[in-house]
Amino acid sequence: MNVVTRFAPSPTGRLHVGNIRTALHNWLWARKNGGTFLLRLDDTDRERSTEEFAERIGEDLAWLGSAPDAVYRQSERFGLYEAALERLRADGRVYPAYETAQELDLKRKIQLSRGKPPVYDRAALDLTDEDHARLQAEGRRPHWRFKLDHDKPIHWYDGIRGEQDFDPHLLSDPVIRREDGSWLYMLPSAVDDVDMGVTHVVRGEDHVTNTAIQIQMFEAMGAVPPAFAHSALLVSSEGKLSKRLGSLGVDALKEEGIEPIALVAKLARIGTSQPVEPVASAEPLIEGFHFECFGRAPARFDLEELAALNAQIVHRLPYSQVADRLPDGMGEEAWEAIRPNLRTVTEAADWWHIVEGPVTHQASPEDSDFLTAAAEVAEELDWSANPWGALTAALKEQTGRAGKQLFLPLRQALTGRDSGPEMAALLPLIGKAEAVRRLRG
Repeated sequence: MNVVTRFAPSPTGRLHVGNIRTALHNWLWARKNGGTFLLRLDDTDRERSTEEFAERIGEDLAWLGSAPDAVYRQSERFGLYEAALERLRADGRVYPAYETAQELDLKRKIQLSRGKPPVYDRAALDLTDEDHARLQAEGRRPHWRFKLDHDKPIHWYDGIRGEQDFDPHLLSDPVIRREDGSWLYMLPSAVDDVDMGVTHVVRGEDHVTNTAIQIQMFEAMGAVPPAFAHSALLVSSEGKLSKRLGSLGVDALKEEGIEPIALVAKLARIGTSQPVEPVASAEPLIEGFHFECFGRAPARFDLEELAALNAQIVHRLPYSQVADRLPDGMGEEAWEAIRPNLRTVTEAADWWHIVEGPVTHQASPEDSDFLTAAAEVAEELDWSANPWGALTAALKEQTGRAGKQLFLPLRQALTGRDSGPEMAALLPLIGKAEAVRRLRG
């Protein structure tokens, strides 16, 4: 079987960590099985869907390294939905209804007050031809509902949740087309899955009820439903997915200096029994992707943990992968010296500024003579070997200083900071003349 997965966002906004995670799960499963990953833009909402959002979704997926194999737009496929609606109508599986939103809301409130589930009562099925004519003469236009088969229990095996059973009596016949002729999500999605040969639908657990309904849609169209897997939703450290986290998108993560592979590594593994760990590429994530590793508990997404993972990955990045993002003049030796102290690649510019200078530092009175002596020793050193080791050894013998009293004043004078990269690697980058100048103050 050729595995086909799809990611189907609406281009009415930017991707955020929640739907990025869904996209990655579908991409990982397709790549693991040598299959096809589709991007299907659910742009049936013509008022809210924009070309800008559609383009940015593609750009965000490319940045993550999960570009789709093909792109489809639902706005170009209305003919397929019309044909499916007519077939289902002829088979008695869709019907027109005329209730307003206010009337439906009143029905739900009455049912709830009587302790009953707020399920649509199918009153529209009892309308006569005269009723249809009267309602239309009043200016009402029908919306269309899919008629669930109440005699057929809904069952499927979910790749993450296991055996699933739904009683169709407890589900409302879903509205599939509005009064104005625009399409809702349910039927176009099922039609596209059939037409595109989608074999696996991987999405959040908030779609479980939709899946139950769509399984009957697939069967009504004479199609075999795809396999389904519904992952637990993301939550923040506080327990509930915060508005900030829920809207956290690629632009914000880029501003934070997050590497795409760090985000991929995080979102591929959280909510599973597998460890979230730094990786150099997506290959181990693809190889180790299994639905049985997913848990049922909400998956906790923590920005601080993502930042820590990002730092671990940055510490492993070779110069060849970052050269085009480093300041002018910063070569491989400098990158390897500075890299262990970085949380993000962008921070390299700060340390390169320290290397290039100027650096100003006001020495304390008790360190003034010590730094003067350090400058004299540095000026006489052979800078081609290990200048830091030679400098500190000579000063220890000459002044009797050791430990923090020896090293901290030198670091402060040479970098203007109390901590940072190993001075043995940093000092050759600063150079002899500049180092002497800084020690002299």
